[in-house]
Amino acid sequence: MSEGEPWALPEDRQPVIIAARRTPICRANGALKSLPAHGLLAPVIRELLTGLLGGDGVPPVSVTDVVIGNAVGGGGNVARLAALEAGLPVSVPGLTVDRQCGSGLDAIVLASRLVAAGGGGLYLAGGVESISTAPMRARRDADGAPAFFARAQFSPLALGDPDMGVAAENVAIHCGISRERQDGFALRSHRRALASAAAGFFDAETVPLGVGSGPDGPPAVSADDGPRLVSADDGPRRGLTEAVLARFPPAFAPGGTVTAGNSCFDADGAAAVVITTVERARALGARDGLLVRGTDTAGVDPQLLGIGAAAAAERLLERCGVTAAELGLVEFNEAFASQTLACLDRLGIPAERANLDGGALALGHAYGASGAVLVTRLLAQARRSPVAGQLALAMISIAGGMGTAALLEYQALS
Repeated sequence: MSEGEPWALPEDRQPVIIAARRTPICRANGALKSLPAHGLLAPVIRELLTGLLGGDGVPPVSVTDVVIGNAVGGGGNVARLAALEAGLPVSVPGLTVDRQCGSGLDAIVLASRLVAAGGGGLYLAGGVESISTAPMRARRDADGAPAFFARAQFSPLALGDPDMGVAAENVAIHCGISRERQDGFALRSHRRALASAAAGFFDAETVPLGVGSGPDGPPAVSADDGPRLVSADDGPRRGLTEAVLARFPPAFAPGGTVTAGNSCFDADGAAAVVITTVERARALGARDGLLVRGTDTAGVDPQLLGIGAAAAAERLLERCGVTAAELGLVEFNEAFASQTLACLDRLGIPAERANLDGGALALGHAYGASGAVLVTRLLAQARRSPVAGQLALAMISIAGGMGTAALLEYQALS
């Protein structure tokens, strides 16, 4: 956003998020492994439009654009493909954004900026990742033969381009985050996710997905699986305890503190929101929403990429004149417990105040979708305990040494 307070914008330019939905978040190569990215996202788009505003729905032709983040897909334009798969008319365009793990949140940021710039209209924005169906990557050797590689290069080698786990170890050392704190935070994430699922907190926001659902639908997960509905996240572990976590060996560096137990797992999933102007939202009959108060993206040392979110949030909060104590809700993508704790420490946010329903340590990290999942959670949490003017912060660290943050404000609209 530009300098200043977005709520000072006129209602025909003030961006507001009025609906959010997501798929179940499931382990890569698991329950959703047969669904390509557009197959994950299209049902979310359909549900957003048909389920918006108490079931009255919004005509698909009224969508101005579909802006979607994606990190490891096969290129092309998954936003456009999914929009057409969802039944939107050919007149509705689509734009795919790639800022790696930040892609989903950055897609929402971009859509909100289009609204604030006077673009008006109604945008669908979010992210999707099908790690299970992501194409294998290869570059050409000098003789033209393919040379496969696991991930793209994010930073010049002179600056350092560590793998994510190594970077998490770097952050743990640099910021003094102990193994005990990391394990404790991971355990709390699982317990909170389990409690929230049991309480039904995820039900209204989750779009069940059919797998092997018909002759023209996606194939069954295996030859032994018939048509079925996937309706819940599969990551949270009931049997996890402090003793179990303590048995995990270092995963990325000898003698390190980052383990498989206090790191996220790769996941498949999609999430998207509806963004429009306050004026349009009122005309549609929306009862409430999250005003986009401000956004920022910052760069940091690639060796310490996990602190990128804190750098962005720090600058954003200062610019908006907001202190950490004024934040009512906080969602941070838990790629690793070490970087989550490091960022919260830097911002002065007690760890127990963040991620009230658990995070990626329990639910999984569907790269391009994860930032949009944060916003989906914040809208649900704000509606669960509605307080006018409550401030919410979404933030995510990004490969290559970056971070994106968004400051939101819950308000009644009617």
